[in-house]
Amino acid sequence: MENKDEFYSNLKTKLEEFQKWPSVYMFKFIVPGDLKKVAEVESLFNTDTSKVSTRQSSTGKFISVTAKEVMTSSDAVIAKYREAEHIEGLLSL
Repeated sequence: MENKDEFYSNLKTKLEEFQKWPSVYMFKFIVPGDLKKVAEVESLFNTDTSKVSTRQSSTGKFISVTAKEVMTSSDAVIAKYREAEHIEGLLSL
């Protein structure tokens, strides 16, 4: 399995190849079914300019969080993912 630096390097390459900046980028995360975790994810995004939605799994054990925000560059996207890394139990998709 690749380390985080390799993962982000590969992600940057793909983002530069397939995206034009600035553009709306969709982030998808899954967190344990804990509203505090959802709030932590939501706090990563600007509530005035981002669209954040949540959906609970059928068992209630997990909550998916989707956020759409205008990002200025691939580096800004990667910075957001790195910021999210500290949230315990978070899975980035």
